[in-house]
Amino acid sequence: MFEFKIDKTDPSGARNGRFHTPHGIIHTPVFAPVGTLATVKAMRPVDLRDLGASLVLSNTYHLYLRPGDDLIRDLGGLHQFMGWDSPILTDSGGFQVFSLSNSRKIDQDGVTFKSHLDGSFHRFTPEKSIAIQQNLGADIIMAFDECPPPNDRAYVEESLTRTHPWLERCVAAKTRDDQALFGIVQGGIFPDLREQSARFMIDLDLPGYAIGGLAVGEEKAEMYAILDTLHPILPANKPRYLMGVGAPDDLVNGVLRGIDIFDCVMPTRIARHNSAFILGGRINLRNAKFQRDPKPIDNSCTCYTCTNFSRAYLRHLVKANEILAHILLSTHNLHFLINLMAQMREAISNGRLSQFAATFLAHYDK
Repeated sequence: MFEFKIDKTDPSGARNGRFHTPHGIIHTPVFAPVGTLATVKAMRPVDLRDLGASLVLSNTYHLYLRPGDDLIRDLGGLHQFMGWDSPILTDSGGFQVFSLSNSRKIDQDGVTFKSHLDGSFHRFTPEKSIAIQQNLGADIIMAFDECPPPNDRAYVEESLTRTHPWLERCVAAKTRDDQALFGIVQGGIFPDLREQSARFMIDLDLPGYAIGGLAVGEEKAEMYAILDTLHPILPANKPRYLMGVGAPDDLVNGVLRGIDIFDCVMPTRIARHNSAFILGGRINLRNAKFQRDPKPIDNSCTCYTCTNFSRAYLRHLVKANEILAHILLSTHNLHFLINLMAQMREAISNGRLSQFAATFLAHYDK
């Protein structure tokens, strides 16, 4: 049911692949828009399809609290509930739980936490996280783990001794054959701990491997160094998923280092803050210099926003606080990243990814 086929490998080590799932094929490398609450903010499912999105991520923690995973199960599962018939990935809820540093308690068995909605107490264990994700019914589900502070070696070591057994419990708890369980390689910024975590998971022969705990405060150079460490270690015949990373330069650098799947809230989040991706970095449409600008966001972009609207009009929507501003900017930003992945897939097919990446990064202003 789950098969990963590599069609072409670039001299850099990047690869074009196809990950087969019950709801369709994911062509990799791929960027997955984030639909935390079973919706990608300001976007209809039909709009995502038109943009070429093939995978959407939803959030176990948030959907468990509201509307509830039992309700979603009873209404046909997440695909039917949100009107999306292509592949879905759900995270385990671990990142959200552990981000509640002032309202959760960790022990060897799991985590007790307080809801950010109403202050009620809840408990996640590996078994509970898997049960919720099975109710949701996503194609790819994630092991319950901890996202530790990346620079605190002592804490990271302690965390791995706790959460590696949690992965084994996740494997034992999963009963659905139509879901692929990915483990999450942790280890902070420490190459030896990352390798230790990766080799533990490789021994379990999982259908895919995620890399977590990056883009959480460490320097970009430290993130790339960890990806360089893991590139030759992780199995070449399994998909690799870099969690929560979506800056354009990070996507390019990640693909160069063998990453197949990315997700991030960035494109829709910066849209709600009036910003748009361009080849040179990003622009903020609230800026007064765009008041009379007749050009589109990006002259080379073929998205609906750029083929129909000027920067001046978008600035007007932003200044007037119109919902359409969020829709149009989100449309452009998602198109920018999805199209970037398509360009990299083409470059890999032609054996020219290194040249493409060098040109892109030379123009991209972080």
